[in-house]
Amino acid sequence: QAFYNAYRHIAFDRIYTSTLKRTHQTAAPFIQHLGADKWTQLLGLDELDWGLFEGQESTAETKAAFYKIVTAWANGDLNLRFEGGESPLEVHTRQKEALDAILTQQKDQQVLICMHGRAIRLFLCLLLNKDLSEMDNFPHVNLSLYRLKYENGKFELLDFNNTDHLNG
Repeated sequence: QAFYNAYRHIAFDRIYTSTLKRTHQTAAPFIQHLGADKWTQLLGLDELDWGLFEGQESTAETKAAFYKIVTAWANGDLNLRFEGGESPLEVHTRQKEALDAILTQQKDQQVLICMHGRAIRLFLCLLLNKDLSEMDNFPHVNLSLYRLKYENGKFELLDFNNTDHLNG
């Protein structure tokens, strides 16, 4: 609600979310305000699939496995994934498709995209033409805002991991 209260004045042309429930809940006030016909769900915005660790409780073992894989990704091993999960390169492929779908809507000037933590990091690499191994240069907390401008075929980062709307 704090996120909506802070940004409800923006005249969004379209709202994009992942296909996952959490983003629908977060974006619900915007969708109600704008209308469901202005809401598009894209599989390409879904969170990276953590495979056998998906939905598991955080333990010392899962934290160690997570640290190991994130370190490998930062070192360029972007094909690495947990059993049954996705690699950053696989997510990148589906995110490119999502971005293409978004950019084809040329009449949409202001869009809100609601997605998930690791996927956000990877998506920002795509948008800003960064190597995926740099994904951890884009920290986030739940409901943080990254604001970008798209002009002449390039994205520019205007606001970075902003949580001002959560401060009272």
